[in-house]
Amino acid sequence: MKKFQSLNLGNAVAAFLIAAITLSQFCAKAQLLSDKTGAFTHADTLRGSLNNKRVWWDVMRYDISVTPDYASKTIEGETTISFKANESGSGNNMQIDLQTGLEIDNATLYISANKKQGSIKVIVPFTRNGNAYFLETSSYDFNKTDTCRLVLIYHGKPREAIRPPWDGGWIWKKDSLGHPWMSVACQGLGASVWYPCKDHQSDEPDNGASLTITVPDTLVAVANGRLSNSSKANGMATYTWEVNNPINNYNIIPYIGKYVHFGETYSGEKGKLTCDYWVLDYNLEKAKEQFKQVPKMMEAFEHWFGPYPFYQDGFKLVESPHLGMEHQSAVAYGNYFLNGRQGRGSAEAMKFDYIIIHESGHEWFANNITTKDIADMWVHESFTCYSETLYLEYWFGKETANNYLQAQRKGIGNNKIMIGPYGVNKEGADMYNKGANLIHTIRQVINEDEKFRGILRGLNKTFYHQTVSTKQIEDYISKQSGINLSKIFDQYLRTIQIPILQWKYDNGYLRAKWSNCIKAFQMPIRFTDAAGKSKVIKPNSTKWVSVKTSLDSSNGDFWDKNFYVTYEKL
Repeated sequence: MKKFQSLNLGNAVAAFLIAAITLSQFCAKAQLLSDKTGAFTHADTLRGSLNNKRVWWDVMRYDISVTPDYASKTIEGETTISFKANESGSGNNMQIDLQTGLEIDNATLYISANKKQGSIKVIVPFTRNGNAYFLETSSYDFNKTDTCRLVLIYHGKPREAIRPPWDGGWIWKKDSLGHPWMSVACQGLGASVWYPCKDHQSDEPDNGASLTITVPDTLVAVANGRLSNSSKANGMATYTWEVNNPINNYNIIPYIGKYVHFGETYSGEKGKLTCDYWVLDYNLEKAKEQFKQVPKMMEAFEHWFGPYPFYQDGFKLVESPHLGMEHQSAVAYGNYFLNGRQGRGSAEAMKFDYIIIHESGHEWFANNITTKDIADMWVHESFTCYSETLYLEYWFGKETANNYLQAQRKGIGNNKIMIGPYGVNKEGADMYNKGANLIHTIRQVINEDEKFRGILRGLNKTFYHQTVSTKQIEDYISKQSGINLSKIFDQYLRTIQIPILQWKYDNGYLRAKWSNCIKAFQMPIRFTDAAGKSKVIKPNSTKWVSVKTSLDSSNGDFWDKNFYVTYEKL
């Protein structure tokens, strides 16, 4: 292997020249991938797959600095990516993601081997292919023991969010008093919309991240984790926030505005948890009243899911110029300090602030447990959507919770499957309401609430701060429940068919059979007999199953409506 040229960094070892690599090595002919939902391009594959320019290196930490200019809607920044090689002698170049509108000006690689060899500093050449940069690092023989830092200087005009958080990008708004109010929303779209990174959900920085934000000193900048430093000079203010835990790329977010702060301490399962709230100055009193729901949320979710996963970094709500997002330890809040969704919803929905409950629920499912591929995002959204039902159950009882859950079925489309295509950065559909009803149905199949709660807590303990696949989640629930749930998962996650329970009652026998389902599908279901006792029948998809019982109703009211199925009386 040739060595990089040393650039006067201490006891630098002999360096080597980088072999010239043409753009054609990176710009492969556009490859179309297809699934039932449409076609994908080579750019989608670059973004969504773990190719040989990504798998060889592991992100250990991000240190990001950004200075936005509100008038021109531009930013200047510097990102330091600390990483290690997963294997020695990788022989591969490095893919860095940064979306168009932004440009990398300079890439410098620092490599510290051991005391005898000293350190190396290298200016790394790069080429661009759409939203990806390729750094020519293949000539260096990386070792697993090397300490590596890649410093990227960049600038440009990031994509502007038109309808955040659904249409993502940098948000340039003004508050109601005309003051600048800025943030970012980039789930799905990707963190590379505003800073260079390895934009793949499977690789979280093991040692956390810092975000340094420089703004006019009339504004305040807030971000994830804890404030580690702040200073003011020449009309500008700089704030550095630091996260010590692994964090999703899209969760690292700046909030910039005329913020004021208040807070409290919550006594939780792991001790004292700091809860901090940053809101626009004129909303302080509203926030103090509305955010009284946070301790109630924390109590309910620690009961169901286990300890809040980020005690070290604290919990924050930050008022945002959009509805909300699950930014780890700095949850975006834009629900106008109203219950329901911006003051609208059913009687059950109006019992809580949707953004406080839903987006905070993501701290357990999305931020603690993160799927490796966005195709499995049902794990994030289904469990978190169900957290709303669990919150209601904890504080208002099962009847209220079940009514809320069953009403969500009106929002299920059943037009596309819940799991998306892998390797192209594409999520599935119906992950919220259908996913919540799937989990509730599985809970009915398990039919032991404490065992079910133990599974939810066990998921967060077993996969604590990890990235996972849907198979790991499915297998864990099946194993811990003692029930093979694979066909139920296949039915609801991988088809758009909702099982139909065909039934008939005659001569004192209730007969049932599943239709509109996958082969070998079977699922027990409850009913209530004439004496008011709950009973179970276990239909399958191949033959009729019967039980001797007495029923009061002939129209099917005896079936347990907590199962997400449809019924057909024969």
